[in-house]
Amino acid sequence: MKPSRRNFLQSLGVGVTGLSLSQESVAAPSRPPKAVKPADDEQVLFVGDNIAIANTEYGKVRGFILRGIHHFLGVPYGADTSGRNRFMPPQKPTPWADVRPALWWGNSAPQIMEKRYANPYASFVDHWNYDDVSEDCLKLNVWTPAPDTQKRPVVVWLHGGGFVNGNGIEQDGYHGENLARLGNIVFCSINHRLGALGYTHLKAAGGHPASGNVGNLDMVAALEWIKNNIANFGGDPRNVTIIGQSGGGAKVTTLMNMPSAKGLFHKAVALSGSSLSGVNKEYAEKLGLKVMEEAGLKPGEIDKLQQIPWRQYIDIANRAVEKMTDEAKRLSIQRGGYSPVADGVALNADPFFKDPGHFSADIPLMICSTFHEQSPSRTDAMLESISLAEVKEKIKPRFGEKSGEIVDAYVKNFPKARPIEIWALIVSNRKNAIATADAKVSQQKAPVYVAWFGWQPPLFDGRMRAFHCNDICFWFYNTDLMLTHTGGGKRPRALSEKMAKSFLNFVKTGNPNGGGLPTWKPYTVQNGETMILDDTPMLVNDPDREARKALA
Repeated sequence: MKPSRRNFLQSLGVGVTGLSLSQESVAAPSRPPKAVKPADDEQVLFVGDNIAIANTEYGKVRGFILRGIHHFLGVPYGADTSGRNRFMPPQKPTPWADVRPALWWGNSAPQIMEKRYANPYASFVDHWNYDDVSEDCLKLNVWTPAPDTQKRPVVVWLHGGGFVNGNGIEQDGYHGENLARLGNIVFCSINHRLGALGYTHLKAAGGHPASGNVGNLDMVAALEWIKNNIANFGGDPRNVTIIGQSGGGAKVTTLMNMPSAKGLFHKAVALSGSSLSGVNKEYAEKLGLKVMEEAGLKPGEIDKLQQIPWRQYIDIANRAVEKMTDEAKRLSIQRGGYSPVADGVALNADPFFKDPGHFSADIPLMICSTFHEQSPSRTDAMLESISLAEVKEKIKPRFGEKSGEIVDAYVKNFPKARPIEIWALIVSNRKNAIATADAKVSQQKAPVYVAWFGWQPPLFDGRMRAFHCNDICFWFYNTDLMLTHTGGGKRPRALSEKMAKSFLNFVKTGNPNGGGLPTWKPYTVQNGETMILDDTPMLVNDPDREARKALA
């Protein structure tokens, strides 16, 4: 099925009448800015003893210059987290005397790598980038036009993976070179502890009180490094924007509710993910005790837990989660496991954004999700001909007896949508994104901007739709790097230029307007202002509100 070149929202039968359509200030797509290229197509990569040198508080680093952008990769912001540093807040890296090479990515955080490439479709589409995996993973990457004194805005990328998987360069679309050039900004990405090694709460078992949040404290340490060092790379520590997608979006909202992160960033963007609370402290403490039991250790024997090989420890921790299934149900925890803990110290215990006097109230927030975070027919063409009755049966495991009512509500809201599209819209619904927007605007200080990404690539016979992760390369002006997400060429690049420039305006000023998208009004609970991102972008008022009511 060939995707609509107009606007997916309209193709589903949602008219623009009464939706506060806004098309003013639409800039005609222009040619992408060319990379710096010497005359006569000469050398574009420069690396050597006296090229791309920058200072940090721990020692000098040497990167390289590619197409006019300085790259510094795998720069330490924290010490090795193995041994006695496991389950502990991050420590400072050991200073070095010589110039340290910053030419390659840092290690990925410990995570299960077996069968990571087993699904050929996923591997083809996302072509994951994974290097060595170890507990010596507290490294970051910097892309900058120059390590000078310009004080450019800084973007910090927080990768997805649900607090369990991933790394800062997992996809080519995460690279910061093109955005650094397009916007004259400094782009950083980081690795940090994940899963059981980053979020096992061992306080009740005699461990460090902050052990359930050390993965997030790593992020705080990276932001502290940026505050203290980014001026040496041409960045402005007083203008930092954090952005994350999926689990990275939840990292954004948790950082906005960590006291230690106050003052370390000034704007925030959450793509296809957010959270409004941490993990229940009672559950997390009991899970920590269960981990000790599963490891054959007594409370207080944390030193022995620190010596177990990390791969073996992950298996122990995952078995503990399985044995805590009934306890998770008792506490109404939908998905047990390891992620930031609402301990009331490292992370707020109250619901996020509840306090209008909290530092997060002053931080502008942009929220975006995609039309089809999940596309059930992506690898199964037979599902394209599914009936509405079959859709109602398919979603019953998730929505129970309300399935029929929910499908009918979405059909009424999107009268021209095919059954497979209704299915995708329901399982990809915006309920959490809107809940986050509503909570944030209740602080009544900084604006919230909401977007819904509907652009569909002409790949896999159109069955990918506007899928989870697809918008990242558009925001970062990397559609020609992620051909397996976009197909490449001028069509995705035209939308990407508008999205990237609007994002850059938000980074610089807290307001995305002026980048080529229609006038983007801040979100309100009453109107639900939403920017539809498609070949023809438009601002509408809460286009799926009636359908979402059935999800309550």
